[in-house]
Order: sequence, then C-alpha cells, then structure tokens
Amino acid sequence: MKDNLRRGGYEGKPVRTPFPYARMEKRKDALDRLDLRFRWGNYGIHVLHCHLVRFPGDWTIPFHRHSEFEFHFIPQGKGKVVLEEKEFELGEGMFYLTGPGVLHQQWSDPADPMAELCLHCEFIPLTDAAAPEGWGGDIEAREAEEIVRILRESPPAPVADRFNAMAGFLNAYRVWEEQTVGFYTSIRQEVIHILCSAARALAPDVEAGAIPERDMSVHRFQLAKQYIDDNASRPITLEEVAAAVGVGARQLQRVFRREGGTTFHARLEKSRLERICHELAYGTRPVEDIALRNGYANPNYLYPVFKQRLGMTPAAYRNKYGKTRKWNSSRGEDRVEQD
Repeated sequence: MKDNLRRGGYEGKPVRTPFPYARMEKRKDALDRLDLRFRWGNYGIHVLHCHLVRFPGDWTIPFHRHSEFEFHFIPQGKGKVVLEEKEFELGEGMFYLTGPGVLHQQWSDPADPMAELCLHCEFIPLTDAAAPEGWGGDIEAREAEEIVRILRESPPAPVADRFNAMAGFLNAYRVWEEQTVGFYTSIRQEVIHILCSAARALAPDVEAGAIPERDMSVHRFQLAKQYIDDNASRPITLEEVAAAVGVGARQLQRVFRREGGTTFHARLEKSRLERICHELAYGTRPVEDIALRNGYANPNYLYPVFKQRLGMTPAAYRNKYGKTRKWNSSRGEDRVEQD
C-alpha cells in the first residue's frame, strides 16, 4: 500500500498509519558505521551493512552479485526481483536472501515505491578453536551450523517474513540510539534473531535439535538445598522451601529421600551445623550467640544436637579446631590474627 492509510475519525477521512521504521531514517548509516564482529558457534559473523533504504518510484538496481549473504526485507511498498533469471513479485512483509554468487536485479514499483531493510554479512568459519562445551556453547554451535546450512542451501526465492525478523532491525537501531549498558551484546542478539528468523521462514519444516532436558527431581533437590543454605540462619519450614521450589511439601520430602537419602529437617540441621562449626573454629563469639545466629531460637537445643552429630560439645570442638582470631567489638565482626 502506497501510504499506509486507514479509515478513521468521525468524518471517515484517511488517517496515515505511522511507518514503524521511520525512526531509522534519522541516521541512515548509524548501524553501518559499527564495526560489528562477533562469534556465533564456530562462525565469525562480520556485519557489512545493516540499514533501511527507500527506493524512488521505478528505481532499478542493476544485476549484481556478492561474495557474502545479503538479506532483503520489504517493510513497505512493492517491486520485483530477478533471482538467477527468475522474476518474482515483492510486497510488504516479504523477504529474500541472496547468497554468495547469486545474480540478482531489483526494481521498485512506480506507484507504490518500495522500502528495504538490508542485512549484509559474512560468515567466516573459525577453525582455530571450537566453541566451548557446556553452558550452552555446544548447543549454540550446533544451531549456528544448522542455520548457516539452511541459508546456504535454500533456493533463491521471496518468502513471507513469518517470524518477524524485521523487528530485529528496529530493535538494533533503538539500542544504538540509547547507547546503554550491554550495547554490543544487545545488537549481537538482534542480528542473530534476524538470521534465525530468516532460516525458520526459509525452512519451516526443519525440526529443531533437542535441547537437553534436566532431571526435575534432581533440579528441585539442588534448588531446595541452596534455599536452605541461603536461609538456614532463620526459622524456615518445609512448606516455605517447597513453595520456593514450586512443589508441595509432601512431594519435596519424597525428593529429599530419593535424591539425597535424607529428610528436610536433617538437611536443614546439616546446613546449620556446618555454619556453626565454621564460627566455632574461626570466631570468638559465645556459643549462645552462634546458636541464635544460625536458627536456634533456644540455644539449649544446640547442645544435644551438636553432641549427637559430632560426638563432642561446641566448646570441645572450639578447643580442638579453633584458630587464632580476635573479636572486633567496634565493627561487630571477627578478624584473623596475623602472624
């Protein structure tokens, strides 16, 4: 459509629908000026152009080819493109990819001039070092390999931008405008979004590689242990921990038995005793204060538990394992006595 018009108002007069990418015309070469290079899996991505361009009516770009990949998205207007001697109609919401060596010519409709979002980039195989395993590095490498394969093998023909790759251009431009923390990473993510969305549109029937699924019982056990360790200094209940993990109290008890061979109360007691032992060995606070600081509302409860678990009293443990430290009363903390 020529001017993105719609009917509106009480008089039924045409109302212009704002062109969502108009803000990119304020600084047309903003993203082009960035020397954007980043690693994606086992590829280096070098962005050569990333911009919006409006073509005058009846404008023709003569036949040419590139050594790299060029993505052409049409956010507005109409036109035509010839890809390897085949002519195709272009319209709003479509895109086409010209891979290395693909001969193409493009022209804009004189009655409804075309706008284009262009991403021109180079994929450089990185043979010096493989992507790191773990923390998703191996999964990213596998996905990047699959995306690049799809882009290389897809026949040159326009398709619909079904997964909204075009939004990545506007988001990247906004990141450039704001110049905020995470600038490089944010733009990198938008470029990857464009590449992935384009590949999905070109090969919609390709199944994604399986992402490893965690063992939820083990995962919940780890979450529960961490929550207990983080909060053992105050009174906490099985119900509270279960709510934090996202399961019922009885289910969490089963998780503790199955994954740890223990119970909630035994794990809570273990966490508290580990802290108490550390404070006894490295501090000078009275035992009663240590008990209160580690979840024992009545310090008298600590003595029988400690004796049962460690075979000695807290005082005996301090005498056996205590280190030389001094109490800093003004700061309310222990400090190590330097030799």
